[in-house]
Amino acid sequence: MSGRYKATDQMSELISDDYRMLQIITRFGIKLGFGEQTIETTCRQNHVHIPTFLAVVNFTKNAGHTHINETTEQISVPQLLQYLQNSHQFFVEFRLPNIRRKLIEAVNCSSHNQVGMLTLKFYDEYAQEVSRHMEFENNHVHPFVNELLAHKLPHTSLEELGKEHSGNHASMEKSIVELKNIIIKYSPNEGNDQLLNDALMDIYMTEEDLLLHCKLEDTLFTECVRKLEREVRMQSSNETEATESDEEEQGGNVHDELSEREKEVISQVARGLSNKEIAEKMFISVNTVMTHRRNISRKLNVRSAAGLTIYAIVNGLVKLEEVEL
Repeated sequence: MSGRYKATDQMSELISDDYRMLQIITRFGIKLGFGEQTIETTCRQNHVHIPTFLAVVNFTKNAGHTHINETTEQISVPQLLQYLQNSHQFFVEFRLPNIRRKLIEAVNCSSHNQVGMLTLKFYDEYAQEVSRHMEFENNHVHPFVNELLAHKLPHTSLEELGKEHSGNHASMEKSIVELKNIIIKYSPNEGNDQLLNDALMDIYMTEEDLLLHCKLEDTLFTECVRKLEREVRMQSSNETEATESDEEEQGGNVHDELSEREKEVISQVARGLSNKEIAEKMFISVNTVMTHRRNISRKLNVRSAAGLTIYAIVNGLVKLEEVEL
């Protein structure tokens, strides 16, 4: 088949062309037995978003070389999120335990065989590393995305979440390479060679599968979420501006309390950011930042950056170590 799958291609030809597509259709909830149907027909019957399915299969076929910005415009974030969650379940509940069972059968892992025992121990550490990484994403990244999908503004940002587990993908890649080398170079002579080779083949396929999975998360998924976050933050900013505009027209004592956005502006001023930097970080215009600062000055009767910094520290909006002195 050509270098890019299309909705009019037969689903059976897609799988015949690349066996890796079997894993993908399973994670989208599509079962075998679709006859001569096209990708489009099969996806519709299984309630799968066609552009998202095509984006994933083409990403996989082309080893992650795709035009990300063009692709993200058509992707369904909920469908892609579900695909990634199903992928995590596959790795943690099926693939990794299955490899472990094969290793136990293939290699004598009893206490008197130190190499076999240490090989299994190293594998268990690798499997736990993968599980911890995916658990973090399930418990933190995916709920963050669900909040955005519900048009709610999360308390953190995608950038901050990324910092918390940066380097994990690279660490997993190094670990699986080391695991392969240990098995290839130091496996004891006793044991079942066929089973060991079969386990090693599974490890190779897992390496390839995980590599593309991580790359998809780092590029396609991240860009989709980043775009969604911008939209939600802009929407929130517009709603806040509309509310503050109404408040200004109404007058009275409505300005006695600082809004959450105004507190955020004060904290960014205390960190030493310029109006332009604050605007970029909060996804608002520079004019909006200046409006916030005018309202803050009027409410607090404080105009200087130093005065706002002191206010931010005293009221717990920033920590002392965060302040730009």
